Amino acid sequence: MRELADRAAAREKADPDTLETLRADLDRIDAEFLGALGARVDVCRSIAYYKREHGVPMMQPHRIGVVQQRASRYAEANGLDLTFMKRLYDLIIGETCRIEDLIIDADTSDGSAA
Repeated sequence: MRELADRAAAREKADPDTLETLRADLDRIDAEFLGALGARVDVCRSIAYYKREHGVPMMQPHRIGVVQQRASRYAEANGLDLTFMKRLYDLIIGETCRIEDLIIDADTSDGSAA
């Protein structure tokens, strides 16, 4: 393990501009990823308002299956671990379900949450 750390440190010293460029690329990609995640959550909020207005149950198991299968296909096509992708999407879906529950179950008796 120490040998790997030594080699990484040597590469960093040998070409710091490239490492900094790669890190800047990673930071940009992270910002895009978080922006896309935020946009996904915003769409889920809109879906929750639709469900609330039309009496659609929050939980849609078939839809969750479709999303998980698409993520699994992406993982397989891109050399990513299937367990990682399932855990990632379980977290994302869990959070959006939590948000949907809050919106769907919100008290609308005064009309302010509609």
